[in-house]
Amino acid sequence: MNAQHITILALFLLALALLLVAALLFRQQASRSQSAHTIERALGAQAAPAADAGDGTDDLAFLRDDQLPGHWLNTGLGRALVAEEDRKLIAQCGFPSVKAQLLLLVSRMVLAIGLPLLAQVIFGKEGQSAARAYLIYGMGFGIGFMLPKWILSNLAGKRRDKVAQELPLFVDLIGLLQSVGLSLDQSLQVIANEFQHVLPIIGAELDDANRQYTQGRTREHAFRRIAHLHGNQNLADLVALLIQVDRHGGAVQEPIRQFSERLRLQRKMEMKARIGKITVKMTVVMVATLLPALVLVAAGPGFLAIGHAVSGMGR
Repeated sequence: MNAQHITILALFLLALALLLVAALLFRQQASRSQSAHTIERALGAQAAPAADAGDGTDDLAFLRDDQLPGHWLNTGLGRALVAEEDRKLIAQCGFPSVKAQLLLLVSRMVLAIGLPLLAQVIFGKEGQSAARAYLIYGMGFGIGFMLPKWILSNLAGKRRDKVAQELPLFVDLIGLLQSVGLSLDQSLQVIANEFQHVLPIIGAELDDANRQYTQGRTREHAFRRIAHLHGNQNLADLVALLIQVDRHGGAVQEPIRQFSERLRLQRKMEMKARIGKITVKMTVVMVATLLPALVLVAAGPGFLAIGHAVSGMGR
C-alpha cells in the first residue's frame, strides 16, 4: 500500500467519522425533541384540552426547529459553508429555515469529502502523477461543495417563475374582493384562507404576513418578506401600494385596476419578446432542415437533366 492509498483511506475514514458524529448529534437532538414534545403535550392536555390538532402540529414543528443545533450555523465554519446568499436561496425555496440550513451544511461537508474520494476511485490510475491527483481532488471538492447550491438555485428559480405567474391572478382577486365591498384586511384574509389552492406560493406567504400583522406587527414589517424575498419588482410595487393604502386610507380599486393593466401590458410585451426569440430559433431550424430538401426539389430536375446530357455526350 503506497502513500496515495493511505491518503484515500484516511480521507474515507474521516468522512465516515463525520457522518457518524452528525448521526449521533441528530439522534440526541431528536431524543430531546421527543421528550420536550411529550412534556408539551401533557401540559397542553391539562391547560387546553379543547385545542384543535392543527395548532398542536404547528407548535410541534416549531419545537423541533427550536431543538435543532442551530448554533452550528453561527460558527465560523457554519457561516463559511452556509453563507447569507445560501440562506436567502433556502428561504426562496420555501424550506424550513433551520432544518434546511443544517442539511445544507452537512451535505456540503459530506460531498466535499466524499466526491473527491469517489472521483479518485473512478478516474484514478496506478502510478498517476501528482498533478493529475490534485486535479481530480480539486474538481471533486469543487463540484461537491457547489452541487447543493446549484440544486437550490434551480429550485429557487422555478419558484420565482411561479410567483411571477401567480401575481396577475393575485392582483385581480384583490380588485374583485374590493369591488364587492370588502376592506383591505378582509380581502387579504380571504385570499390567504380560500385561494391557496390557486395561489400556493403567494397564498402561503400572505398567510404568514397576515398572522404577523394580527400579532401586532405593522403592515410594512409583516409584508417585508413578500416584497423582497423573491426579487420580483412588480410584487414589491404592489406591496408598497397596499402599505400606502393601509397607512393613509383611501380607495384601492382604481390603483389596483391600473396596476393590473400595467401587468397585462408587461406580460404582452414579454410574450412578444419570447415569440421573437422563437422565430429566430425556428429560422435556424428551418434553414438546417428544410433548405436541403428545398434544394433537392427545386434543383433536382436540373441536376438530372445535366447528368443525362453529359452521359449523352459521352456516347
